[in-house]
Amino acid sequence: MITRPPLHWFRMLFVLRGSVLPKIAPQLITITLFAALITTFHGRIGDWKVSLNFVPFSLIGLTLAIFLGFRNSTSYARFWEGRTLWGSVLNEARSLTRQALTLGADPRDARQLAYRLCAFVHALRHQLRGSDAWPDVAPFLDQADAARLKAARFNPAIALLMAGEWVGERLRAGQLAPPLAQSMEMSLNQLSTALGGCERLAGTPIPFTYSVIIHRCIYLYCMLLPFGLLDSIGLMTPVIVCFIAYTFFALEALSAEIEEPFGEEPNDLALAAMSYMIESTVLEMIGEAPKSAAPAHRDFIQT
Repeated sequence: MITRPPLHWFRMLFVLRGSVLPKIAPQLITITLFAALITTFHGRIGDWKVSLNFVPFSLIGLTLAIFLGFRNSTSYARFWEGRTLWGSVLNEARSLTRQALTLGADPRDARQLAYRLCAFVHALRHQLRGSDAWPDVAPFLDQADAARLKAARFNPAIALLMAGEWVGERLRAGQLAPPLAQSMEMSLNQLSTALGGCERLAGTPIPFTYSVIIHRCIYLYCMLLPFGLLDSIGLMTPVIVCFIAYTFFALEALSAEIEEPFGEEPNDLALAAMSYMIESTVLEMIGEAPKSAAPAHRDFIQT
């Protein structure tokens, strides 16, 4: 995820990093060249003059705008839900660590809980991205926990189970008061809810048919547009077609990018930076420095 301080309006016109222009440039160039070719031949395909005006394009453009608006709203809702879920992970990890430190019988025992919470966070990130969690998880686990987690299929769920076992063991040993254990269990339930929500987003994309309909309509619209504009604006047809095509292609590409908020595209959620921040704040509470290296080009993250 790329976040920046506000840029000058002129610099904003030429920003490439974080924009979708590099991704859509081939299609945009193709459509513009096609429009230039149509303009050169005055809208003729052989001996046939394609006679169109702007009226049907106004109607179709309105329909496309509605479809694109729905698609972008849905994609952004998924993106924001993912960010909200990770914000709740941060809040509950802090709450659990604070309660273990301030209300437990021995604050030194909070170290194991904090480590298991850090393991949960890193395991969750890697599960969502389909990558190997072991290098980031191993520093937080003893030999027994490491063997147990390594054999598991769903690492975040097992890490969360181990955090719950910590609470249960202290409750049975009389080191946690029952009301405190109940409060901590509520935080663990919130982490479980966040885990399930992230898995739901990662495993349930927007129905493919929406993407197909919008994609086909956009390309057909942009391919036919030069014929409708040529008689009205003449040599400016390729320029206007390029501008309109950029609008449609960019919105489609952006919605496809943020539809899967846990990916590694420039505009996806900065899971590495968020995991590092959660680890840093939890370990700082127990008086330790982060064990993971700070992500390169770390983003500015707010809850």
